[in-house]
Amino acid sequence: MEKTFARAALFAVALLAATAGLGLWMGDQHDATDPAALRWGTVHRLSGMLTALVVLLVNSISVTYFIGTGRWCREVVETYGLDAALVSRSKQLKRGAFPFAVIGMLAMVGIVALGGAADPGGGLAAGSREWATWHLVGGIGLAAVIAWCFQAQLPAIRGQHALIDEVMVAVRRERTTRGLDVVA
Repeated sequence: MEKTFARAALFAVALLAATAGLGLWMGDQHDATDPAALRWGTVHRLSGMLTALVVLLVNSISVTYFIGTGRWCREVVETYGLDAALVSRSKQLKRGAFPFAVIGMLAMVGIVALGGAADPGGGLAAGSREWATWHLVGGIGLAAVIAWCFQAQLPAIRGQHALIDEVMVAVRRERTTRGLDVVA
């Protein structure tokens, strides 16, 4: 799971950088009438939507992983009568990763909200030109927060994977003790 999450997170950060680069390359679109310039604005908005969906997906993968493996851990520990500390460690790892996933999601919502406010066709009156600066600064800062949140989730994912391996060793030991079949 660690490699999958790391690759997906890296892809999401690359999309964030590409979308930011496109926005910087386009520059101010508030007085644009050229159809080509307007088309690039549409490309920027669409790439922003794709990026937002990918960032939310990657954080959701992390949350889903901890919910699923945490439940699995609890059920296996109860079934085989293993040490309850394993379940406590699983919960602790989940609690360590969950806030970073939520912060990453909320940061992406912030970037999208600032982008909507900066959109010249978005309906905001004279203030929309100032919102473009907020979108630029906030987008770059919040993209850094998202990248930080991704890397902050990795140790918990590594720890959960190690915990799963530990549970499997304990299950093999318990099955051997009970005289049950053990899969190698």
